[in-house]
Amino acid sequence: MKIHFISIGGSVMHQLAIALKRKKYLVSGTDDEIFEPAKGNLLAEGLLPKKIGWDTSLITPDLDAVILGMHAKADNPELEKAKELGLPIYSFPEYIYQESKHKKRVVVGGSHGKTTTTSMIMHALKENKKSFDYLVGAKLNGFDQSVNITDAPIIVCEGDEYPASVIEKKPKFHFLFPHIAVLTGIAWDHINVFPTFDFYLEQFIIFINKIEPGGILIYNETDDILKKLVQDNKREDIRYQPYRVPEHSISNGITTVTIERVSGALRVFGNHNLMNLHAAYYVCAELGIEAKDFLTSMINFTGAAKRLELMASGNQINVYRDFAHAPSKVKASVQAVKQQFPDKKLIGVLELHTYSSLNAEFMEEYNGALALLDEAAVFYSKHALELKRMPDLQVDIVQRGFNKEGLVVFTDKEDLAAWLKTRDTKNANILFMSSGNYDGLDIFSYAVTITKNI
Repeated sequence: MKIHFISIGGSVMHQLAIALKRKKYLVSGTDDEIFEPAKGNLLAEGLLPKKIGWDTSLITPDLDAVILGMHAKADNPELEKAKELGLPIYSFPEYIYQESKHKKRVVVGGSHGKTTTTSMIMHALKENKKSFDYLVGAKLNGFDQSVNITDAPIIVCEGDEYPASVIEKKPKFHFLFPHIAVLTGIAWDHINVFPTFDFYLEQFIIFINKIEPGGILIYNETDDILKKLVQDNKREDIRYQPYRVPEHSISNGITTVTIERVSGALRVFGNHNLMNLHAAYYVCAELGIEAKDFLTSMINFTGAAKRLELMASGNQINVYRDFAHAPSKVKASVQAVKQQFPDKKLIGVLELHTYSSLNAEFMEEYNGALALLDEAAVFYSKHALELKRMPDLQVDIVQRGFNKEGLVVFTDKEDLAAWLKTRDTKNANILFMSSGNYDGLDIFSYAVTITKNI
């Protein structure tokens, strides 16, 4: 197979390119900018383009497929030539399906918890020596790639509802056709793509209808919106398995969970993670893993990168970072840390970085999301607004939207750094929540320093 990638530098695009090269395919690719870690990864595999920019000479009639990245523009010269030659052009998820037509397909969708649930399934399958391929949106311990394509009989995919490419506006998870589907919950997000809640809901109805006949939908029955959507769109040719927070106990900051009368201690915590685990168990049960073996594998699961990840810890303090940015995710992460350590003060810093979170009209969706924090700060940079070509966001609009007493709002990273240094962090946890990087603020150095000083 001879494959060309347009926008090979993307976070998942370059991972797929590497996976296909390792499968002995002939792979080429181009991009107008490539940053780390993609640059180093591609260089190590001999796939880094010789020059930055587009090269139509690489678009030849003998290509078996052209894979189009999300960041390529509609007038990309390579795309235009591929169309002229009548070459097969695929978005990332469309091509994943081409490689997995003869596999049992597991797809995890939903507004939150996708990455962690997918990671738990992958971890359990690996620990139980099951052969499988995968697509996941984060770096996981024990996996050197976030995408792997081999001749394995199973593929486990995180199913994103964001558009597949510039020429294919349908959500990514509409192209994967699962035999085993998971829906973790529904909370309106991506308002730049889904301007109304009803339009957003419709994408999940379509996803349910994409499940292969004879398949199963494993869904979070504690989400009232999702539960109603499932009830209103019942199919007679698939099975349904609801899940919720399983039986568990918390002692000295350690959670022990019980499934099918089998118990096991965990290294992750929080009701949202317990629900993710319950969903992962039902998937693994479909794939032939018993409760005892599943929970044994979960004992050493430490979570995906940036998902309540412990950055540093000291005698009286833990510092976590989390990918939470949408209101439901923020609320769940705050609740998880507070519930796990009820006697510790909780200091939280949320960065607004996505299009939705920087939109003044969306701000009221965050009402109450930070309620359980003892001290709360929200940060956003003017630079992020400029990059997204969005109007200025007024501090008072943010404060009203969150409706959190004592909330401080920063738009300068140096001011945030100064505020952090003045916090009393004895017997405290600190939670950083962001899908960005705090405009370059080095939170790792802060985490290490603050935990050593306590």
